[in-house]
Amino acid sequence: MDQSDLHTIHPITRWVRYACLLEVCARKPGNVHREKSFEDLDLQEFIKSAEVIAPLFEQTEERGVGPTILEAVKATQEAVGKNTNLGMILLLAPLTAVPLHIPVFEGIGDVLANLTVHDSRCVYEAIRLAAPGGMGEVSEQDVQSLPTLPLMEVMALAKDRDNIALQYTNEFDEVLHYGLEQLATELGFVDRWENSIIHLHLKLMTHLPDSLIARKCGQELADEASLRARTVLESDWPDYEFCWGILSEFDDWLRADGNRRNPGTTADFVVACLYAGFREGIITPPPMDSLPL
Repeated sequence: MDQSDLHTIHPITRWVRYACLLEVCARKPGNVHREKSFEDLDLQEFIKSAEVIAPLFEQTEERGVGPTILEAVKATQEAVGKNTNLGMILLLAPLTAVPLHIPVFEGIGDVLANLTVHDSRCVYEAIRLAAPGGMGEVSEQDVQSLPTLPLMEVMALAKDRDNIALQYTNEFDEVLHYGLEQLATELGFVDRWENSIIHLHLKLMTHLPDSLIARKCGQELADEASLRARTVLESDWPDYEFCWGILSEFDDWLRADGNRRNPGTTADFVVACLYAGFREGIITPPPMDSLPL
């Protein structure tokens, strides 16, 4: 997209697109980025996914959270036929439902409180369509069944095992408080966006062990990943050359075992934090034509 076109599109589309593209371009440990792919996923599939979902969030306030989630997952499946973005869609939909004249951290509570059973049913259909790995079965409101509770109540049942569900129950505390507080300390984001995003990713991993790792590999390994992220930060990364070696070792460890340790939920949180940061004017994105796409 030409840089001049960005000023003619809806701000929500612009912020979502920037958040998704910056997140996947940043060389975060353990995730797909411009230099490393997974066997079944690469950078271009994430870019294509970002392009098709971004405009859909313009209408979340009118369409509703659940229907928007379902439409975004359908669009992703049509574009790439893979689950590149379910977690970020689940996080972005409530955030983009907050009216633009209200600060997102003030309006998110009302959005969550008004979620319905219909929202739950749309989300369940979206999850089944995306088919994320490691879901398993639960005794109450299982995703393969027809939900009978409003979405926030459904999420409350999963909050202890899923960090995204947790956000629905605590008014996006980790995104809108911890995450935005971290971004607020990133001076000169427009010029050093990649290091800022990697730093945010590491901070989020230390603050909240990645629930995708926990789901696939167990809580003990998720806690170990969190401790390893802390070790990188305690090396004063990125201030010294040797710190990059420590980051590289962490990246190699996360990519072992067929990428099962990839901190995908943390990457989803990064997208949500970036969106909120752009929306609230806490950070400014770099020119789109400067991104290494």
